[in-house]
Amino acid sequence: MLRLAPLLLLLTFAPALADDLPPREIAGPVTARVVKVRDGDTVEVEAYIWPLQTVSVAVRLRGVDAPELKGKCAAEEAAARDARDRLTELVGEGPVQLTKISGDKYFGRVLADMASAGEPDLGRRLLGEGLVDAYDGGRRRDWCAALGFRSGDGDTPSRG
Repeated sequence: MLRLAPLLLLLTFAPALADDLPPREIAGPVTARVVKVRDGDTVEVEAYIWPLQTVSVAVRLRGVDAPELKGKCAAEEAAARDARDRLTELVGEGPVQLTKISGDKYFGRVLADMASAGEPDLGRRLLGEGLVDAYDGGRRRDWCAALGFRSGDGDTPSRG
């Protein structure tokens, strides 16, 4: 019976211990300084989490997917540069606000909504301008096909 006592104690307090785990999502807002815009849907920031304390992290914009800078065709790469450059414009010089912050499927990156001084939802703005695609974590858009080009063929329009 004495050998079972530690196990019984653990089982008794396990629900309480689970409540002490870090949350899966933080509502925010968390203010951050943009260090670099990686591409049209990912930004490196220094997030101000405590007074005089920062965390450096890559933030993927929630709900959007941008074309890749190392895309499958020249048209995708050009579209990726346009999306990245527009996101750079939108974040501007000032801080950004992160909300609905959660873990991403890739280690070391978070998923969040992001706002700048002039724009309340950067992802929604990029979607509205047609620079990114809506994304729910599933299959990504074939940007070359969507732009009318064959993957791997540089600038050759697809025939259909």
